[in-house]
Amino acid sequence: MPLWRAISEDEPGPKWAGLFHEYWPDYRRWWLREGDAARPSYLDSRRALATHMPEIVPIYDHLCELAGGGDQAARFLSFHIPPPYLSGCSQAIWPGREPVMVRNYDYAPNAFDSLILRTRWQGRTVMGVSDGLWGLVDGVNDAGLAVSLTFGGRRIVGEGFGVPIILRYVLQTCTTAEEAGAALARIPTHMSYNVTALDRKRRYLTAMLSPDRPTIVTHAAVATNHQENVEWVSHARFTATVERERFLLQRLTLHRDPEEKFIGAFLKPPLYSTAFAYGFGTLYTAVYRPRKGQMEVRWPGTTWTQSLSDFAEGVRHVEVPGVAV
Repeated sequence: MPLWRAISEDEPGPKWAGLFHEYWPDYRRWWLREGDAARPSYLDSRRALATHMPEIVPIYDHLCELAGGGDQAARFLSFHIPPPYLSGCSQAIWPGREPVMVRNYDYAPNAFDSLILRTRWQGRTVMGVSDGLWGLVDGVNDAGLAVSLTFGGRRIVGEGFGVPIILRYVLQTCTTAEEAGAALARIPTHMSYNVTALDRKRRYLTAMLSPDRPTIVTHAAVATNHQENVEWVSHARFTATVERERFLLQRLTLHRDPEEKFIGAFLKPPLYSTAFAYGFGTLYTAVYRPRKGQMEVRWPGTTWTQSLSDFAEGVRHVEVPGVAV
């Protein structure tokens, strides 16, 4: 039964340092799985951050100090050219009056933070599901901007950043979907991802990031695990990315489900996956209401609600179908 935690710390401090030292041994093994020489140097990594995301370099430097100042830890925290990794995921914007983003995160349960993190770094309150201990796979900020990612279904690996740190940057520095789209279009990514942004005024976009071609910014309300066309056929077939996209588009256009029914569909097939024996299944469903500064993390039979203004630290043991207890 997976253990989830919710932790709040306005500025990087002892709570974050404790998390880092707890998670670092596993992250270090992952970071070095292709050998130390396969990862960029500290100087190259920090230089890349300063070039493409200068506003968050002070946060990065502080986190490196809290992590103990080690070379490998600092290189890892930069998220610059990390080892390749794949996920599933589905996400969509519900077309009602209140801005709502819903997403499933499909990944391996033993390579996941299981952590909801609320921060107030540099005066900007951000809340979301953690990856890499300061990156995010989805989240919302106090300007009323929510973002979420899916893997883009392409094998190409290039010289760029892991997408969780890009999402952290967007939520630290952007206030609207338009600003998020501009940032996503210019920051280099190491693999292909689809990032959907939704703001408090219900403006939204989906940016298709790739390491080898310009970012494509679209008005798509749905993203699964391919971009304009399916390029990795076996992955698409295994993850049913086309079928999930079609299902969501039908829910948005043909049926126009009420909000709760639309959210509920994410906890059932074909969107909900229990394929953990093959590498990844649905670890959680997230619901973001950026105008209200609220998020829900849902599992079958369980909902954990959090708010930017009333965040409750705590732990939850949750049942994830298909994950061994």
